[in-house]
Amino acid sequence: MIHGIDVSAYQSSFSTSGVDFVIIKATEGRSYVNPIQGKQAKKARSAECVVGFYHFLWPGDIAAQARYFIDKCDSAKGDLLAVDWERNSSGTYASNAQKDQFIREVKKLRPGHRVLLYCNRDFWLNHDTTSYAGDGLWIADPVTAGKPRIKAAWRFHQYATNPLDKNVGKFDGKSALRSWAKGS
Repeated sequence: MIHGIDVSAYQSSFSTSGVDFVIIKATEGRSYVNPIQGKQAKKARSAECVVGFYHFLWPGDIAAQARYFIDKCDSAKGDLLAVDWERNSSGTYASNAQKDQFIREVKKLRPGHRVLLYCNRDFWLNHDTTSYAGDGLWIADPVTAGKPRIKAAWRFHQYATNPLDKNVGKFDGKSALRSWAKGS
């Protein structure tokens, strides 16, 4: 297992000590861009971490959201891309079909990138009906690191949220993750 964190604009300062990967919130819907994602990515890259970016998905105009994410995120070749599928601040969420469409659209727009599905255990067990997670499932379940309470195969596990979102990846090391992220 390797260790990582995910951050948003709320975490303008974070440590990369002991961290193999950093996944950064880039966009949300069709109107929000993390204003410090470039600075966060630069810090992670300087520490030789594998970098990823995610989009918080809202229901509606999925193709436009995928384009918005790709146009606004500071990704580079070999970075991970992900969709965050959960309830939004209005209490609604994208449908299964919309979640699947977003992943497919991003894969079309950025064919050289791995595209992941992030969701919590409740969404995976009680809302998901397709089990489509693109190139891998990133599951949130606040339990022992690497032991999410699901039967499905997963790539990343977010196991803690305080003071930062802490994750593990099911890889033999950072170089294995970097190689996988590049598609090799």
